[in-house]
Amino acid sequence: MAAPSRTGAQAGVARLAELIRDADSVVALTGAGISVPSGIPDFRSPGIGLWERVDPMEVAHIDAFRSDPVRFWRFYGERFATLGAKQPNAAHEALAALERAGRLDALITQNVDMLHRRAGTAELVEVHGSIASCSCLSCPGAVPVEEARARIAAAADGVPRCESCGEPLKPDVVLFGELLDPAALERARGLCEGADVLLCIGSSLEVHPVAGLPLLTDAAGGAVAILTQGPTPLDSLAAVRLSGDVVAELSSLLEALGL
Repeated sequence: MAAPSRTGAQAGVARLAELIRDADSVVALTGAGISVPSGIPDFRSPGIGLWERVDPMEVAHIDAFRSDPVRFWRFYGERFATLGAKQPNAAHEALAALERAGRLDALITQNVDMLHRRAGTAELVEVHGSIASCSCLSCPGAVPVEEARARIAAAADGVPRCESCGEPLKPDVVLFGELLDPAALERARGLCEGADVLLCIGSSLEVHPVAGLPLLTDAAGGAVAILTQGPTPLDSLAAVRLSGDVVAELSSLLEALGL
């Protein structure tokens, strides 16, 4: 997709601001692209995507966790260490500002990096879970990410384990081969069905079932705005389509709304 002209981008931001001002309910849906400015690579961009370096079926599948926890945690231990130092960028902060101003009802994210939490978003639906904690699949309870990092560092094989039974802990994220949490998915669906405007930000809109959420907004008569670099399968239904820098576009949106 060719980048829009500056004039075209400004017109798109102005149109989006108009839609938001007229809306009773605005919801955001974010993907990996919103965290790229924080130094976190996305998953699928050619040449730089995380899955270009590793096979997700070998390191991020529930079967991989069960069959080879050492290899699994070699990958996820690095992710935990890397993500722990990352901070929200201005795009995360812009969405938190929209919420504080009463312009955003809730935020649905595919990301597990905790950056929306750190930015201050209150109504947050993490449909793919979060690295904020790890759990034992055999025993009840969870340990916070800080404790999980300490156990990773202390383990000779790099595998954090349950203190009760000794089994490997699993990060509380949805791995390949696992179903999304039904309550989180139902909450996301309800929000999208009731949204007058759905902001799809930094998502390729290719991973189902989340990729189908904008269709619920569209079917209910709401407007879908897509702000992401690169094409998506739903571009044709977008009332507003922006493909520039997500930080610049959301910063411009705040300015257009007088926030």
